[in-house]
Amino acid sequence: MRRRRTLFVLLAVGVAAGTVVPAAQAQQGGKQPVAEGYGGAVVSDTVESTQAGIDVLRKGGTAADAAVAVASTLGVTDPYVAGPGGGGYFVYYDAKTKRVSTIDGRETTPAADGSDMFVDPATGKAYDFETAVESGRSVGVPGMLATWQRALQRWGKFSLADNLKPAVQVAEHGFVVNPEFAAETASVKDKLSHFAPSAALFLPGGDVPKVGSVFRNPDLADTYRQISRQGIGAFYGGAVGRDLVKTVQNPPLAKGAPIKPMSGPMQLSDLRAYRALDGSPTRVNYRGYDVYGMAPSSSGGITVGESLNILGNYNLSTMDRTQALHHYLEASRLAFADRNRYIGDSRYVKVPQQQLLSKQFAATRACQIDPNKAGQSPVAPGDPYSHNGGCTTAPAASSDSNEQHTNHFVVSDKWGNIVSYTNTIEQLAGSGITVDGRGFLLNNELTDFNFTPTQGTAPDPNLPAGGKRPRSSMSPTIVLKDGKPVLAVGSPGGATIITTVLQVLVNRLDLGMSLPDAIAAPRASQRNAKTSDAEPAFLALPTTKGLEALGQSFSQVSSIGVAAGLEFKPGGKILAAGEPVRRGGTSAMVISTHR
Repeated sequence: MRRRRTLFVLLAVGVAAGTVVPAAQAQQGGKQPVAEGYGGAVVSDTVESTQAGIDVLRKGGTAADAAVAVASTLGVTDPYVAGPGGGGYFVYYDAKTKRVSTIDGRETTPAADGSDMFVDPATGKAYDFETAVESGRSVGVPGMLATWQRALQRWGKFSLADNLKPAVQVAEHGFVVNPEFAAETASVKDKLSHFAPSAALFLPGGDVPKVGSVFRNPDLADTYRQISRQGIGAFYGGAVGRDLVKTVQNPPLAKGAPIKPMSGPMQLSDLRAYRALDGSPTRVNYRGYDVYGMAPSSSGGITVGESLNILGNYNLSTMDRTQALHHYLEASRLAFADRNRYIGDSRYVKVPQQQLLSKQFAATRACQIDPNKAGQSPVAPGDPYSHNGGCTTAPAASSDSNEQHTNHFVVSDKWGNIVSYTNTIEQLAGSGITVDGRGFLLNNELTDFNFTPTQGTAPDPNLPAGGKRPRSSMSPTIVLKDGKPVLAVGSPGGATIITTVLQVLVNRLDLGMSLPDAIAAPRASQRNAKTSDAEPAFLALPTTKGLEALGQSFSQVSSIGVAAGLEFKPGGKILAAGEPVRRGGTSAMVISTHR
């Protein structure tokens, strides 16, 4: 076991030893949810990660360079949803070519796994979900570092080592624990306590870090330094990778832990074989705007795009607000039925992407919407292969929604390049397993697969297979009009990512809200379920009674999504907007407030 240094102290620059920063001060931490200016912008979850991106931009880096700095710093300051142990989707607008491109950095299943990897051979039934999560079996081959390297190869000016420097500094010197970080730690305390390295890192003295204390992660600083020296080969086959594989195969259980975690079959060859995949985005035209998203293995681009195509059959801007929200909920209900039936990793299953995103197919789904009555879920998927028009459907089947916690950020640079990047380790704190001496948590992304078939007699597109990428809902989005950037937006939130991005777009493009208001507005999420999730503020809206009269029903949840967006205005002005309240608020910054 590596020598472990002190990871938690009460000393920061300008803070006397033993002093705890007042909670209000720690919570704010200079975080501003909205900024407007010129020369580039960043919106991300933490002040430190946003500042890291801004610093790289000021040094002459591109949006891709800054994105790597932001993402790696989030691995320090937002470790329960980010870091080298996860993966994600990178959408990039190249101002020189005026094209949108994507990188699929989703985790892959180890080659030795199969369709029954989450079925208990003793019972023939699926493992309990939490049993699967807290195990080596849930850990997919991480794609984060490969994504960063590929983005820099295509669009960066600086080296990976240069762009990791801000994260190294924050990991070494630490950051002030705010109420959100402390609350998140408390919510996953049991999971973290089950694994010795996780408890040592995140539960100093066996308890949740105190607000106002300073959290350091020198092991992660050392890991980033090693990767800076040796390249990503240190991870994909080298010393870091060997430690990762050992951890997956033998999860480091804490003494007295009440669980017996399953091992995973990951081999070093799985890491060596991993590739981040270049791809083309999904695209739909919505009221004159070209909306680009992420193609499979994510379901985000198709499902957001299909929903917009369905809504394109109606003029939401002339409807009363109750009817506009009713149509938003019904469009996502229908699109989710199609998502669940047809979308998976397109390298393994045939995904009818062109058909699902066609205006003709959307018309067959739009005619299912009754303006006077909500649909009864589960509604049946449509038939994208039918050529006879009408309202053709297939038998209804169940839905799935396993993803929970992610992070999303947006970046633009002085040349007009844009990044919309959603990444994750899946649930909050992922599998709960930290790689000993390396300072990062491992994902539980493979629990995004369906454990057993969900589509009745129809084939299930999201069953596991060796090398396959589990279906995701991540929806990093870039919007152009007449070839020029208008918006970049995305959100965390599992399957609610899709509805959050859709609702922000509808709020901004149809309902006339400003981008900050579109992001801050109360949310509801319908995913082909009997009830829609809804925030308390949504339930308090005057429109809710009208929606309920139409048959819409709601289940209250505390919060949905944490959106981040950029809007590109005339004269080179950028409006950077994040959350004012959700998940402790978002940090938005611009290079300059003046031209």
